[in-house]
Amino acid sequence: MTDQRKPKISLRKQPKQARSNELIAIILEAAVQVLQKEGAQRFTTARVAEKAGVSVGSLYQYFPNKAAILFRLQSDEWRQTAELWSGILADIERPPLERLRVLTHAFIRSECDEAQVRVALDDAAPLYRDAPEALDARASGERAFETFMREALPDAAGPTRAVAGELITTTLSAVGKSFSESPRTAAEIEAYAEAMADMFCAYLKRLGNC
Repeated sequence: MTDQRKPKISLRKQPKQARSNELIAIILEAAVQVLQKEGAQRFTTARVAEKAGVSVGSLYQYFPNKAAILFRLQSDEWRQTAELWSGILADIERPPLERLRVLTHAFIRSECDEAQVRVALDDAAPLYRDAPEALDARASGERAFETFMREALPDAAGPTRAVAGELITTTLSAVGKSFSESPRTAAEIEAYAEAMADMFCAYLKRLGNC
């Protein structure tokens, strides 16, 4: 049987100096621009290096291949999403349903803002989707939502909370992706997010009264 290994997606080496971090930032910014212009199918390390104004050798000091660059962009997006979710859901000054409403609006806005790059990253997802690094990058956001669901539905059975949480997060992800694939005005985004939030809140209220 042929050994079909996944490409290495971790950084070749960790930056230790400010100049190295600046170089990585330049490469990643160039990668976003190439991804937006060329899409995942025409995305290459050579194009990224040219856009960044650096040699391919300099790029390869940190990123062993294009999959590593794409994964870094994707993992940065996952981390930012996890931080967004955690920050909103942990705000105990707000009631749980208000937090869910704020989260829905913030998530839909971010999906629309990042739609062009996200679609391209989705096309490249087979390169790294099942890698251990990818699973770790998604885990913190999932933990934040599980904690929130225990607070939002304290009297519900564990399986009920799990199903409700999965339904909400899956719907947010799938519907947010679909909605953001077409250009949207600020008013359209606001109205759509509010309707989704109404739906989620009504669902949790019903579960809470069961």
